[in-house]
Amino acid sequence: MLDQLSKYEAKASFFCVGENIEKHPKEFNQVIKQGHAVGNHTFNHVVGWGTDDKYYAENVEKCQFEIEKHTGKRNKKLFRPPHGRIKRSQIKTLKEEYEIIMWTYLTGDFDSKLNSDICLSKAKERITKGDVVIFHDSLKAYKNLKYTLPRFLKYFSEQGFHFKSL
Repeated sequence: MLDQLSKYEAKASFFCVGENIEKHPKEFNQVIKQGHAVGNHTFNHVVGWGTDDKYYAENVEKCQFEIEKHTGKRNKKLFRPPHGRIKRSQIKTLKEEYEIIMWTYLTGDFDSKLNSDICLSKAKERITKGDVVIFHDSLKAYKNLKYTLPRFLKYFSEQGFHFKSL
């Protein structure tokens, strides 16, 4: 993923699960070294709906601690809720410290039943300038990501798009 982004001089924002940062610090540091933005995606990929607010906030803070171990304190704290599911009360708690980021286009790359060509063709049809597009760097998304990302970057680069982090 990082090689493909570099090839197209693309910058991305990686919303990281804290336990994955803890397990894979070398990869996380490579993301930072290459100049990509990083954001918080909870420590254990906790879905806000149905989760106690206090526990949710603590899980977010635990992830932030992992991020700051590698990046130091930063002014801009980014947060994306897993599955986009967050309660209003959780937003209220987090919005004072975090910029909560959602998306305008979800590629669906995480769906192992989704054909990679369809994943790409839908993106080509629907994405417009300024969209926030989500790809996943997980094992379950790997098949679609490996196929789609290089073709996505090539196609949209040829259309004059530039890829920037948040």
